[in-house]
Amino acid sequence: MLKRFCLSAFVVALTFGLASTATAQTTVPAPDPIASPHAMSKTMMGDTYIKVTYGSPRKRDRVIFGELEQYGEVWRLGANDATEITFTDKVNFGGEMLDAGTYTLFAVPMEDKWKIIVNSDLGQWGAYRHNTENDVATVEVPVEIMNESHEAFTMAFEEVEGGVHLNMMWDTVKAAVPIKAAM
Repeated sequence: MLKRFCLSAFVVALTFGLASTATAQTTVPAPDPIASPHAMSKTMMGDTYIKVTYGSPRKRDRVIFGELEQYGEVWRLGANDATEITFTDKVNFGGEMLDAGTYTLFAVPMEDKWKIIVNSDLGQWGAYRHNTENDVATVEVPVEIMNESHEAFTMAFEEVEGGVHLNMMWDTVKAAVPIKAAM
């Protein structure tokens, strides 16, 4: 009888233990969407393939240039990982010759122009470890104020006579780097 009682008590305890464990479980909510989704733009310029990958932050009612992105400060040219650009052939990037390969892009925004920095260090997070010793080219491009506003930071290629432009647009600001085949 004692055996039967102990076995019954064990079964009851086990049942309640499992039931309380089941009710104690909580549902883990899905992660929030990425605040600055990863984006890519690509084009062919003749036989040359060009691809840029970047984080695309959103404006979200903020003042972008001069506040969020300070004038005169190095910026990762996007969000999260530093922006990277790949060329399959040698190119003329804003007047500077670049060999085929993958590079990190940074920008120094100013009110009337942007300084675009091409760097050989890959896999960087932000601009925190930007090492000027590894800069392979620096070009300055004028800023254009657009009539429309871009909520998302956008990089897009535009075909132009003799090459392409890498357009960089956020809020009402646009900067474009001309890219041509190397001669």
